[in-house]
Amino acid sequence: MDASRAIVGRHGPRPAPSLPRRRAVGALGALLAAGVARPQPARAAAGRQGTVYLTLDTGNMAEAARIARILARHAVRATFFLANERTPRGDHALEPGWADFWRERAAEGHVFGSHTFDHVYLRGVEHGADASRRFVVRPQFGAFAGKTLRWNDAQLCAELRRVDERFRELTGRGLDPYWRAPGGKAPAAAVEAARRCGFAHVGWTPAGFLGDELSSQAHPNERLLADSLARIGDGDILLAHLGIWSRRDPYAPTLDPLIAGLVSRGLRFATIDRHPLYRSASLARAGAPADGAGR
Repeated sequence: MDASRAIVGRHGPRPAPSLPRRRAVGALGALLAAGVARPQPARAAAGRQGTVYLTLDTGNMAEAARIARILARHAVRATFFLANERTPRGDHALEPGWADFWRERAAEGHVFGSHTFDHVYLRGVEHGADASRRFVVRPQFGAFAGKTLRWNDAQLCAELRRVDERFRELTGRGLDPYWRAPGGKAPAAAVEAARRCGFAHVGWTPAGFLGDELSSQAHPNERLLADSLARIGDGDILLAHLGIWSRRDPYAPTLDPLIAGLVSRGLRFATIDRHPLYRSASLARAGAPADGAGR
């Protein structure tokens, strides 16, 4: 994935104040299917406070402990998107050896979404003569790693729920109602299918692409930090990983001055359930009214 995959769009309308659960989820789904749920930041006026949303995909987990310490030091809550990816320890991110790590993050009040269990890339949609459709997918891990498969809606939902089931086993709590497709790309039909089984798709904003997947030789941490501090503003959804195999100089230490720098500019950090576009999904999952008070 590279910066060209950053997701662009604009905010959609908020749902009506008293929508019941089904209508609240349906309203969000209409926005997602229409591509409106590809957020564009709403910039704060100079000198005013704003909010940014740090999201972290599993990656290879090599920097997971260090990132957790940075988040705790700054009292920042993030949104994690989980897949059972291979780690340098020789295990995978959602195996029992990582249970303590995930339990600790859950106790800290972070938000958790599905990144598909086997880190499954969605390559496209095929339509049959009988009006059926199949998602063309390619898992990176698991029994079908590297194979091209064709899934129906139920199989896609089952893959998202595999993460929820494993997270419950590891931590005693389920996921929040969000997911992110590996690579950030999901056909509109997949976004809609996932919405119907309880998961809203979350992208990131162009300014929020922190660049931890790029070459550290061509894009050293100092340059990435300077670029991020110059462009990130109110409403941006930030993207980083808990470790990247290909980056020689780990990006994770850069999160420390990045968070400090953004806070010094008057920005605060929040989890994705506080974002204007995604809040209704969280409320609908909880059975609360769409205009209910937040935590």
